[in-house]
Amino acid sequence: MPQKRRHWACVCAAVFLGLAACTPRPQMDIQPQARGIGTAQAVFVATGRTPRAESPGFTGERDTVLHFARFDVSIPPAHQLGEIALPKNGQKTDPQKHFVTLSSTGFDDQTAFNGALRQALAKTPGTTREAVVFVHGFNTNFTEGLFRAAQLSNDLALGAVVVHYSWPSLGKPLAYVYDRDSALIARDGLHALLRGLSEAGADRILIVGHSMGGSLVMEGLRQMSLTGDQRTLSRLSGVVMVSPDIDVELFKSQARQIGTLPQPFVIFTSERDRALALSSGLTARRPRLGTLADVSEVADLDVTILEVGAFSAGLGHFTAGDSPALIALLTRIDNLDIALRNDALRRTDLISGTILTIRDATRIVLSPVAAVADELRP
Repeated sequence: MPQKRRHWACVCAAVFLGLAACTPRPQMDIQPQARGIGTAQAVFVATGRTPRAESPGFTGERDTVLHFARFDVSIPPAHQLGEIALPKNGQKTDPQKHFVTLSSTGFDDQTAFNGALRQALAKTPGTTREAVVFVHGFNTNFTEGLFRAAQLSNDLALGAVVVHYSWPSLGKPLAYVYDRDSALIARDGLHALLRGLSEAGADRILIVGHSMGGSLVMEGLRQMSLTGDQRTLSRLSGVVMVSPDIDVELFKSQARQIGTLPQPFVIFTSERDRALALSSGLTARRPRLGTLADVSEVADLDVTILEVGAFSAGLGHFTAGDSPALIALLTRIDNLDIALRNDALRRTDLISGTILTIRDATRIVLSPVAAVADELRP
């Protein structure tokens, strides 16, 4: 390895290790006695991870089959927007303050899983049965992804059946290549999950992919298109990519093979995303889609890019989900799709910024206006 490249790899490794050391990592701990203390959020799970032998939950190792389950997660009464509160420094888990897993229910096969999904979809409000599928990113253990799916559903008031596709991330900061290979292996499972949701009666399926999970989402869409699975594709009500860790050229190649992208197709980017800067260093300095600043690079694709760097803090790699200010803004826009397509963002008092459209692609640089910032201050 050339000296400069070796030096960069060492720097990336040191930073990743430092970030991991500063952040508590949740582990599965079922506490049924905590039910009723916080807000219970049901999360359906499909995963290619290996089940833990000694406790509920899954490891980061790959399995050859999909496993299906439902977990109920308690959102604590003291919950703050964007936060996943965990015990620190040897503290015991306190359901009044921390996220807690209430229960775990396994399903023997996808047929039983689809039956449970069908029942849950039938109970959703309104006449449209909607599901939201969350696909996590790099360096994510099972419980982290589960809690993130629950937090997003709660904070954004989704009102839909929440499904977490948990692909086998090893959950280690130096396992980048292992995770990238796992994401490629997991595309068949994602396709099977989405097809099952369609068969279970979901009228609308929104997919949210974070980081490396965004690359997996693109591979899943590409596979559905190449196999002619138009029934499942027709049920997709949109795709949201949050800080996608994808080479820009690869993304354009995937999009060409998919053909017509599901709409709306929204990409949250941040030029202040430190994690993607490190990822770029590990991939020959190739630009990542999640830091794209030049909308002309994707001008022939029907996508909307939301630059949210103004809301970023710390690592800046999940701003759409962990920034209280941005979550507050998004939840106050009645219909993001209509707002984007009708250019309502120009007229709303919630957001100020710059809008640039080149052919089919639109880039919007978001920033909170003073009035909203005042409301968000404690």
